[in-house]
Amino acid sequence: MPRTGRLFCALTLSLLPALALAAPAAEPAQTAQPAAQADARIREQLDQLGYKYQVDEDGDYVLTFGLDGDRSQMAYVLSRTERYGKLQVREVWSPAYRTSAKQFPADVANRLLEDSQLSKMGGWVKQDSVAVFVVKLDAAASREDLDDAIDYVVRAADEMEAELSPGQDEF
Repeated sequence: MPRTGRLFCALTLSLLPALALAAPAAEPAQTAQPAAQADARIREQLDQLGYKYQVDEDGDYVLTFGLDGDRSQMAYVLSRTERYGKLQVREVWSPAYRTSAKQFPADVANRLLEDSQLSKMGGWVKQDSVAVFVVKLDAAASREDLDDAIDYVVRAADEMEAELSPGQDEF
């Protein structure tokens, strides 16, 4: 997915209640940050990148980007990190599809799996009734690496949202 220039980030608080995504619960032994505490490392990096953001009740950073064609796309940079051995991992999310049913239709689920296989980084997960594109990166990743991860999730999710929900721009 080629970058076509720096994304324009605008805080759009009106979209936040409509999304209502919650971070999955982590086991206490694996959590590196209290859930409600925003990670100051991310705040510093987002400020240096010039991004506007909101911190939600979980301490996660919520950004909304303006894209071509009058589209917008939300992204989340989670403050909570998880450990496995020496690895400390942070997730960057962007939602793309919502269903009113408990399960995704088979064609949607298969399309998301196919796209995950083709993705250079990240993949699709089901978060309750929402399909979310997730990139997992080193919690100590550089500002540039974080910027690339945000750019990637935003573009991947917006492209999939446009494909699966033509004419709609919920996220």
